[in-house]
Amino acid sequence: MKSAVENKPTHIVKGNIFDVLGFSTSEASALKVKAEILSAILEHVRAKGYTQAQLVGLLDEYQPSVSNLLKGRISQVSIEKLLRYADRLHLEARIAVRPVVSRTRRGKALATPRRATRRIASAV
Repeated sequence: MKSAVENKPTHIVKGNIFDVLGFSTSEASALKVKAEILSAILEHVRAKGYTQAQLVGLLDEYQPSVSNLLKGRISQVSIEKLLRYADRLHLEARIAVRPVVSRTRRGKALATPRRATRRIASAV
């Protein structure tokens, strides 16, 4: 068993990890959305105690795809397909699009015009 010192993170990232890893802004945004949907799906699957065999039926998907999903291998899975999985598991998905808030050198937000958040997708 590892000690607490060995498990201590060596680098803490603030903001979107995908930006730090060198992805373009659009790629980073898509990967972040995928990761959030996947996280919600996996949490729900664990809470319900679904087996892979049950998920094959519920998601109407092949076993290797379900296995990859459960292992977090979603590089070839579209956001649309992840939303479809969430829908089949009776999860509601909402995606919000907001203006990017610029920051000053001191970390304080600059004034930006207030606009209502626009919901672009909602699945029940």
